[in-house]
Amino acid sequence: MLPPAPALDLGQLDALAAMLRGRRVLALTGAGCSTESGIPDYRGEGTRARARNPVKFDRYVGDPAARRRYWARAMIGWPKFCAARPNAGHAALAALEAEGFISGLITQNVDRLHHAAGSREVVELHGALAEVRCLSCGAIEARADLQARLEQLNPGWLDAERLRAPMAPDGDADLEDPALARFRVADCLRCAGLLKPNVVFFGEAVPAPVVERGYAMVDAAEALLVLGSSLAVFSGLRFVRRAAARELPVAIVNLGPTRGDPLASLRLGARVGELLPQLHARLRSG
Repeated sequence: MLPPAPALDLGQLDALAAMLRGRRVLALTGAGCSTESGIPDYRGEGTRARARNPVKFDRYVGDPAARRRYWARAMIGWPKFCAARPNAGHAALAALEAEGFISGLITQNVDRLHHAAGSREVVELHGALAEVRCLSCGAIEARADLQARLEQLNPGWLDAERLRAPMAPDGDADLEDPALARFRVADCLRCAGLLKPNVVFFGEAVPAPVVERGYAMVDAAEALLVLGSSLAVFSGLRFVRRAAARELPVAIVNLGPTRGDPLASLRLGARVGELLPQLHARLRSG
């Protein structure tokens, strides 16, 4: 359960509505949009208590033991991850897009909760855990289908004790188990190549076409609204810098400081799921 958030400053909320009203607004979302759906983040509330090292691309590719460890934990985390549902913030963003208050969004999240809530113009900056990709032939497989194959290869792995392991930010689970060394990893069905979640791991670059699409959305916007991101990594911060370079107003909603704060026209410390429905109501009321 998340700790209580500070009371929402209604004056700042009114100022945010005034800033965005009548402008073509682009949203940039981070993990703080999904924590209220039960998906942990790396740097937000409670991070210190569960600090962990994320999987890095080079190690995943080069170390079979690291891959076994990743998939053994991911197999346990997947049922909890895919059971997450959109929260009030996701729903408000979808409504804001449908009613023309925002033009679309760029998300750093890999959970597809924006899609589930009904958002349509979405750039997935870091990909999505709903798919896996073969690093040899490029074949895409649904993560749910891979889960079934992993269960066949590792009968009994999803026992009650392991399923109690806490979910982690990668969509896996915080688990240390002596049986990890015996876990069997599934290969590509087409070519028996190495499978990887279709997401950008730490140490990988965001694909250039994705970045260019994001830049195009910023260039077409008249304001940028950052929601639930510390902007600690450059992949998201670049769009704030682009907006600031174009002299667009930038509003940031996040619990805790962000790397984009010096570029923000307005900064609000609030939970996204609490603020967005109220922002929606204010924009609708004119």
